[in-house]
Amino acid sequence: MEREALSTVNFQKLEPSILVYLNTVQHKKPMMVMEYWTGWFDSWGGPHNIFDADEMVNTVEKVLKSGASINLYMFHGGTNFGFMNGALHFDEYKADITSYDYDAVLTEAGDYTSKFFKLRQLFSKIVGEPLPVPPVISTKASYGAILMQQYVSLWEVLPSLVEPIKLKHPVTMESLQVNDSNGQSYGYILYETVVPGGGRLYSQDHVRDRAQVFVNTQYIGYLDYTMQDLPIPNGQGYRQLRLLVENCGRVNYGPMLNNQRKGLIGDIFLNQTSLRNFKIYSLEMKPGFMESLRESSSWSPVPDSVEGPAFFRGTLQVQYMPQDTFLKLEGWEKGVVFVNGKNLGRYWKIGPQETLYLPKTWLHQGDNEIVIFEERVAGRIIQSVDLPFLGRTHYVD
Repeated sequence: MEREALSTVNFQKLEPSILVYLNTVQHKKPMMVMEYWTGWFDSWGGPHNIFDADEMVNTVEKVLKSGASINLYMFHGGTNFGFMNGALHFDEYKADITSYDYDAVLTEAGDYTSKFFKLRQLFSKIVGEPLPVPPVISTKASYGAILMQQYVSLWEVLPSLVEPIKLKHPVTMESLQVNDSNGQSYGYILYETVVPGGGRLYSQDHVRDRAQVFVNTQYIGYLDYTMQDLPIPNGQGYRQLRLLVENCGRVNYGPMLNNQRKGLIGDIFLNQTSLRNFKIYSLEMKPGFMESLRESSSWSPVPDSVEGPAFFRGTLQVQYMPQDTFLKLEGWEKGVVFVNGKNLGRYWKIGPQETLYLPKTWLHQGDNEIVIFEERVAGRIIQSVDLPFLGRTHYVD
């Protein structure tokens, strides 16, 4: 029986042989560019990728003149709100940033770019008449500095928010049975055990994807795909060893697609001994968790100097009808922002992204609660600005 599905191609730069080959594998059938990459996404620690507008439009024109159909990926990239970013894992693991602006035809906030207007000129020429006037773009607001007035340490508030699950062996977050659910999907997961002394902690590449390591409440360092062992200082008596593991994002295509279990995927070792008898806390930070956190009596004024992991709370005031804005977290290191109890997304000082897009639909007139979960080094304020900054640019070759 003949297959009815069409073969299609994806690319950013048109090589003459691509469409010729497509025509040979399905002679006299429609040709389709399923993903024409108008830009590219960014990964934490890398540059902000830019693709030349003129080159993009010239390629679109060539594809259309060849008689093929084309789908622009992306026309509007948008935002990886919450914990919903993806990742790549080929030679190394790379998590996508919160913004999916993509240097697309429309910006993350839906604004027009030069690509948009150049495409309009092309399409108007093809159809032989002017196109309709585009809609008016939304206005952006700068609400100024937002002071973080209260904080609570994760260690202080944890017992009242999460019931630990006791297991002999570490398990992945997906295997953790939380409140009769079928496991945890996103966010963080905390593993606690007791160790008798110091030595060297070995992950054996069992951390997915990044773990902060603490002895009692003292930060020791982190473990990830490249950092797989840490020294644990000697101390008297038994102490708590804590691993706060972040699911940084699941791979969404490629050879590692079927290996996406997060947390600890196997044993970890102190010296030559595998660690046992864990208390495991699910920290997916869903709305119910955030509501319990909001009502906690443990909040206190922010001291002059404080480190995470901790939650910080402040208020963004909107006097009139809300408008889109961007949050800039200069002076903060790594964590997650919640607006009125909803997870806006991750930030990380390694960039490239330096602002988080905050749509007006997340805000209301009056006081809006901003909660920051900071893993390490906290600032005192965040800024609401009217322009995004997605990092130093790198033109895609």
